Amino acid sequence: MKKRTHGCGELRATDVGKDVTLSGWVQTWRDHGGVVFIDLRDRTGFTQVVFNTELDKKIHEEARRLRCEYVISVSGKVSKRPDGTENPKMPTGKIEIITKSFEVLNTSEPPPFEISDDVQVSEDVRFAYRYLDLRRPSMYKNLHIRHRVCKIMRDYFTEESFLEVETPILTKSTPEGARDYLVPSRLNPGKFYALPQSPQLFKQILMVSGLEKYFQITKCFRDEDLRADRQPEFTQLDLEMSFCEENDIFSLSEELMRRLFKDILGIKIKVPFERIGYGDAISRYGTDKPDTRFGMEIVDISKILTKCKLKIFSQVLTSNGSILAITVKGGDAFSIKEMDELTAIARDLGAGGLAYFRVKEGGKVKAPIEKYFSEDEVNAVLKETTAVAGDLILFMAGKTAASREILGSLRLHLNRKLNLTKKDDFKFLWVVDFPLFKYNEEGKRWDSEHHPFTSPRAEDLDLLEKEPGKVKSRSYDLVVNGMEMGSGSIRIHKRDLQEKIFKIIGIEKEEAQMRFGFLLDAFKYGAPPHGGVAYGVDRLITLFTGSDTIRDVIAFPKTQKGTCPLTAAPSDISEQQLKELSLKISK
Repeated sequence: MKKRTHGCGELRATDVGKDVTLSGWVQTWRDHGGVVFIDLRDRTGFTQVVFNTELDKKIHEEARRLRCEYVISVSGKVSKRPDGTENPKMPTGKIEIITKSFEVLNTSEPPPFEISDDVQVSEDVRFAYRYLDLRRPSMYKNLHIRHRVCKIMRDYFTEESFLEVETPILTKSTPEGARDYLVPSRLNPGKFYALPQSPQLFKQILMVSGLEKYFQITKCFRDEDLRADRQPEFTQLDLEMSFCEENDIFSLSEELMRRLFKDILGIKIKVPFERIGYGDAISRYGTDKPDTRFGMEIVDISKILTKCKLKIFSQVLTSNGSILAITVKGGDAFSIKEMDELTAIARDLGAGGLAYFRVKEGGKVKAPIEKYFSEDEVNAVLKETTAVAGDLILFMAGKTAASREILGSLRLHLNRKLNLTKKDDFKFLWVVDFPLFKYNEEGKRWDSEHHPFTSPRAEDLDLLEKEPGKVKSRSYDLVVNGMEMGSGSIRIHKRDLQEKIFKIIGIEKEEAQMRFGFLLDAFKYGAPPHGGVAYGVDRLITLFTGSDTIRDVIAFPKTQKGTCPLTAAPSDISEQQLKELSLKISK
């Protein structure tokens, strides 16, 4: 028997009368006495197959032994379903297959969960039986979208004369912001490879090599705490260009995003994307990856409350802190219970408490703290926060940076609570003018804000050694709906400047040569100016699929504990393997 002429989701009413052969899995089966019905499934969809005792008693009896997830091949004729039995929810709902013959290609034990998008199953169980989980239509759809996204990327950069180059997976350990995954070398006892956190150094070497335009869809590895949008191994689109400025990267990236959203979702996105400075993003939204689809911006009201009689406010201001506020439209409707929940969330985020005004008609406010405010102060607060009757004003008093961060998190919580945004509403934003360094209080030193290969702005070069905290970088992040989708920069391409940056972050010449000597040496041989960007492919696909976690768009993901229930990785290794690698495990 020929195994297949059509996919299970391909036949329509126009195919009535055709002799066909379908192969797939038994999704459901229903025994109605003289007739057995099954829904046969493959990656294209479902088709109803009929086994009628009046047409062939032997086939009907054999069909009664079928069960869910049996793999079968069916030959028969496409027939119109009887009037009143059509299923408008299925693309194939107007037809059915009247079986002439069939073959059981394999049997199946009862699966641990139903192969359906409607069944709720824990991630641990899904991942342990990932081969069953991937049979679900939604999971196939996710992987199909992933395939299409990667193809569009490859086609686009090929059109733009970029060359795809694979860079090494076994490489040298270099500090790039997270812990490395290390691989012991059997042939070089006591020495280790590192799995790359990114191809950063190699793509810069490719620019020195005169390649000029490089891209790669590549695996990266970071040993860091996991969450919904992180995995120990993840995929990124990596690209680098010689002789470019920021605007070249922006326009190239914007056209890629325009194509992806048009081809995958049928959505036209507006280009060029809005740009916002890092300092502006922090002051208005409390984060360097703001969701700007809704308002509720942070307002500094410190200056208008310098004479406020509320003791906690005056203490904060005299200790160089700030009083910040956000306005929740319609928030006056919140119950006492809801306000208590908001206060608890603020405390969990590190706040001492949460003060508020309920705004009433006529410019009046209602709150436990209202008696400490003069009429002029109330009016000034209402004007500064643009609050009107029915709104809620939330106050945060404390150290400025911490207060901004707390209000930024509360703002996102309120967005989810009030459903202010929709999943299919996309807002793109370039965040620029990041500081080049951040001060490490614990280590009492300067660290790179992004990585040490980021170029400072030319106008800030004189500040490098005098006031490194004021130096701005030529870096940029692409943010979509509050999610960092990509990050990049114009790179350092001169050895003396690179060594100066290393020195500021505590890497002296000898150590720099040991860790990055191959890059520094390359810079001696005519390295061109260059820059690039990397995009999180997994994160991008979660946007296209509407998934809540990147684990649903990766074929074989790890759990939040970094384990693989399917293969039981990571696992122990034998004493013989340890001996070959010159390693001992310290219990």
